[in-house]
Amino acid sequence: MIFNFIGFYSLLFSLIFSLVILYYSYIEVKNHQSQLNPKTFIFSFLHLLFVVISFLSLVISFINSDFSNETVFNNSHTTKPLFYKISGTWGNHEGSLLLWLLVLSLFIYFFLIYSKKEPKKYRVQTLVFQHFIIIGFTLFIILTSNPFTYLFPIPNEGLGLNPILQDPALAIHPPILYLGYVGCSIIFSSSLSALVNNYVNKNWAIHIKRWALISWIFLTIGILLGSIWAYYELGWGGFWFWDPVENVSLMPWICLTALIHSLLILEKKNLFTSWILILSFSTFLLSVSGTFLVRSGILNSVHTFANDPERGLFILCFLFILTIFCLVIFLKYKNQNSINNTLAFLSKETSVLINNWFMMYFLAVVFIGTTYPIFLEVISNEKISVGPPFYIKLIVPFFLPFLVLMALGPNTFFLKMNLKKYNLKLLIYFILSVIISILLANLITTKDLFLTLILVGSIFLFISSFRDFFVKKDKYYSQRISHFAFSLLILSIILNIAFSTEVITNLKVGEKFKFNDNLIDFQSISVTQEKNYKSLNAKFKIQDNNEIVYLEPSLRIYNQPKTITSEADIKTNIYSDKFLVFNLINDEEIYNIKYQNKPFMIWIWISAALLSLGGFVNFLEKRKLYYEKKFFYFRFSFSNIFFLHSILFGFR
Repeated sequence: MIFNFIGFYSLLFSLIFSLVILYYSYIEVKNHQSQLNPKTFIFSFLHLLFVVISFLSLVISFINSDFSNETVFNNSHTTKPLFYKISGTWGNHEGSLLLWLLVLSLFIYFFLIYSKKEPKKYRVQTLVFQHFIIIGFTLFIILTSNPFTYLFPIPNEGLGLNPILQDPALAIHPPILYLGYVGCSIIFSSSLSALVNNYVNKNWAIHIKRWALISWIFLTIGILLGSIWAYYELGWGGFWFWDPVENVSLMPWICLTALIHSLLILEKKNLFTSWILILSFSTFLLSVSGTFLVRSGILNSVHTFANDPERGLFILCFLFILTIFCLVIFLKYKNQNSINNTLAFLSKETSVLINNWFMMYFLAVVFIGTTYPIFLEVISNEKISVGPPFYIKLIVPFFLPFLVLMALGPNTFFLKMNLKKYNLKLLIYFILSVIISILLANLITTKDLFLTLILVGSIFLFISSFRDFFVKKDKYYSQRISHFAFSLLILSIILNIAFSTEVITNLKVGEKFKFNDNLIDFQSISVTQEKNYKSLNAKFKIQDNNEIVYLEPSLRIYNQPKTITSEADIKTNIYSDKFLVFNLINDEEIYNIKYQNKPFMIWIWISAALLSLGGFVNFLEKRKLYYEKKFFYFRFSFSNIFFLHSILFGFR
């Protein structure tokens, strides 16, 4: 009970200190000292301290099962394991927003500490813009989403946490994802400040790229963990299903990826200033729009937190204010930051810019596919769903030139290209890619022209990246890792789609089902009682392409809340996953069985992990901590890649 009081008033004190920081920032702008007043650091620390106290108060309330707190009552239960009591802190609308506020405060505090070499006025105004965002989210929490609402009389038991959220991967997924989401706020605030202070230059690019990389790394890992969780917990049997909440995390990732590549050009050649500012603003605005969609109740997804129009309206108004504000600032100050430079046609700058345009097209497709059903329902009251065919038809035709340009990009110089040196090798790679693609297309007996073309592009990118990864001798280790990882990711996805098989049938215990000279044998089912759920454990014998595996999926019947969930069983090897999930149909003990053979799934997870690792190496390169070539090659040996896999699949 006491922690309700401590948490709420700590939140109020954090709001007060945000206002105090704005006042002292105004004074800082007026004086002409070269260094920030120590009081600014003190008040920033106190603001962060009270936010931390507020968040820890909520965590302690969950640990203690303090049902006088309405948030705890709605999202916890005495029988929940301690780990899920803690993760339940952010597994709900109120707690997740408090975590948002905590990350916002952490980022601006560390920004102040690690930006001492930057101009004072730029730092102060970044602080001002960031605290305007912080004040907006604090008011949102206090007015509409108070996590410390008191309940009386105090209930004896809570309602419990959604069982599908009680998973190790998903427990750590939101904090990591928020570090990526909210990290974009610093990019937004610093971009506004740099724009106002005419500081959009090489030095700013070097400085802000570190924060962009941090956000990108966490966002990539967060999306990866969410995808792994959906794969084995929701029974989807795939890595991506274009779920609306998946899409709202993908959109800022695409924008942030384009931003990082553009910052490289600004750092080297002082180009793309206006374009970089637009990307900086868009990245955070997309993060906020995702917050609105998830919490407004207008999306139908397993990920959504709330169904409250009042909350959605508040965030929508806040998003509108942010959008108008940055547009006004951009239009007012953009001319003083513009630099007119010409681009050579065959150059890295041109390659990056064109690929940025492709990424913006992909972003637009995802944005339209996610939001169009919402607007259609508002206008005509007609409900539709946008599924994978929409995205495939609009994205796939443009993916081939995107992949080809991505393969060519690292082999260009700034402002010029030595065609004589590279054209023969690249031509050989492309011809080899075409031959391999035709052979694979014949192997899977496909007549899909788009699939064949994408195979050509992905194999061409893989060969080119593979060559750069192991042969090229330059200092850009991170670029080689990231491009190789991305090529491996795309190739693994294409091969996974092309070679995947699926069987769906209904069986009783003891029955068998034959498919393509293969067999599914439903051998037995048993019941076990756990602390907070009863488990129905099935045993299947699968004969698939002369390979015999035993799979043991389960159904969990939770006590609080009363919920049945399906737990897939997955047998993984270097080549493929054997995936099986089952569900109870009726009281006659007939079960719906879904069996899938999913090739190259392990390589999708590994490549995504390597992709985030490439960003981390880039960050270390910028910090001058990672230059030993032998160490680099050791770290990325195949044995270590398999070690990464064991870490990933240790979640199950």
